[in-house]
Amino acid sequence: MPTPTKGARLGGSPAHEKLILSNLATSLFEHGAITTTAAKAKRLQPLAEQLITKAKRGDLASRRQVMKRIKDKSVVHVLFTEIGERYADRPGGYTRITKLGPRKGDNAPLVKIELVEALADSPKAKKATAKKAPAKKTAAKTEDKVGDKVEDEPKVEDVQDEKVQDVVADVQDEKVQDVVEDTKTEDK
Repeated sequence: MPTPTKGARLGGSPAHEKLILSNLATSLFEHGAITTTAAKAKRLQPLAEQLITKAKRGDLASRRQVMKRIKDKSVVHVLFTEIGERYADRPGGYTRITKLGPRKGDNAPLVKIELVEALADSPKAKKATAKKAPAKKTAAKTEDKVGDKVEDEPKVEDVQDEKVQDVVADVQDEKVQDVVEDTKTEDK
């Protein structure tokens, strides 16, 4: 017999708790992230990790074991075809829990549990990284041939938007031309 978890159950009975966790897992795999209470998220995280590990195997026995917990066939299909393949080379840690603050009605601590790489794949994240890309320019210190001059230049590899890359390349070309002109004037 498995050792029962410490503390109060999420529902009233073991069957109700199992249903709550199954529904939470279904919503997590369907949407990529859900907002719930801290207690439910802490109980959901190991279950979600186990289900993703079974999805990585991809065999029929694993699929049948996952179908015992998740009743929606379309979510199981997404779990095995997309989510399992996404984490094929990752050894664990597929989910992240982020604290949000207390709930307005009963002051329960709310958290957001999400799939780790779901952020990188979502259209909102791509749009946010494209907007933040010019602000993330890192300075690379380069010395010119004459000696002691040091300039800060943004690295083109760090910038993701192609238009921004073109602008950065133009700025770098102008800086290189300025350095060349400076070295010519110092040589004279």
